Amino acid sequence: MSSAKSAGGATSATPPKSAQSPRRQQKTGRVVSNKMDKTIVVAVESLKRHRLYKRTYKSTNKFKAHDEHNEALPGDMVRIEETRPISKDKRWRLVEIIKRAVQAPSVAQVVSQLDPKTSETEGR
Repeated sequence: MSSAKSAGGATSATPPKSAQSPRRQQKTGRVVSNKMDKTIVVAVESLKRHRLYKRTYKSTNKFKAHDEHNEALPGDMVRIEETRPISKDKRWRLVEIIKRAVQAPSVAQVVSQLDPKTSETEGR
C-alpha cells in the first residue's frame, strides 16, 4: 500500500524546472532606426514619477533588437522580447510588428505621378 501511495504522489508532482521556462520580458516601442543589417533600434517610452516633486515625466530607453528578415521600418510599433546575447549590444529580438508606419513615397514616384511624360524621357 505504501508503494502505491508513493507512485500516486509522483504523478501529481510538478514537472521538472527545465519544462517550466521562465517568462521572458517583453517591451513595446517604436522603431527609430533600421540602418544596420538584421538589427533595429527600438525606443521604449515609459512614464515615471519624480520621487521628490511627484511630477510625471517621460523617459525613453533605446534597445537594439535582432530583426532576422529586415521587416521593420522606422516608425513601426513593434514588440520585442529579451533573449540570449546575440552581439555586444543586442539582447532583444523582434517578436511582431504591431502597427506599420505610413511611409512617404519617394521623390521619383511623386514626380512620375505628376508628369508621366517626364518619367518616360528619363528612362531612355
